[in-house]
Amino acid sequence: MVFYFKARPEVGDYTIFMGLDKYENEELIKYGFPEDIWFHVDKMSSAHVYLRLRKGQTIDDITEGLLEDCAQLVKANSIQGNKVNNIEVVYTPWSNLKKTASMDVGQVSFHNPKMVRTVRVEKRINEVVNRLNKTKVERNTDLKAEKEAVNAAERAERKLQLRDKKRQEEMERLEKERQAEIRSYKGLMVSEKMTSNKQIAADNKSLQELEDDFM
Repeated sequence: MVFYFKARPEVGDYTIFMGLDKYENEELIKYGFPEDIWFHVDKMSSAHVYLRLRKGQTIDDITEGLLEDCAQLVKANSIQGNKVNNIEVVYTPWSNLKKTASMDVGQVSFHNPKMVRTVRVEKRINEVVNRLNKTKVERNTDLKAEKEAVNAAERAERKLQLRDKKRQEEMERLEKERQAEIRSYKGLMVSEKMTSNKQIAADNKSLQELEDDFM
């Protein structure tokens, strides 16, 4: 079971989501997307909250309002963190999450600690949490199938782009050859290289004689 939330409308159409338990968190770790940003209360147990950015966006594109929504949601879903003020929430791209065989279910570390950011949350803001909870939707999501479907669509798109690129390159090649033929033909037709009837007469040969010579 995955819980989905909608961020505040003024920041754009963004989805925030989290797993039901540590086993669902394990699936989210395994089948995340490059556009996903992971959130967790620092040094405390909490839900694993994810923000899915748009393609091409990075962690630097997260606005203040969007960051507040994610931080408030993860604080509200931490038993210990929800009871105290002035906590820190860490967040990092999904691709920076590191999972090894020795780790417990749902546990993660980081490939590069320098890619982990921190935001301080002074207190729970009920207005924000209540608004997010009103958008909450529960879905039984096949995360593996969802990831495979998206990957297949992206492969098909790349294949189409490659085919279009090759077609464009072939059209450009043919156009270059055509232009080269035109330049070559114009070179053959310059006046200095052409023989007029007057020049033929000056050479004391008639057209008939020239034709006879040719035959």
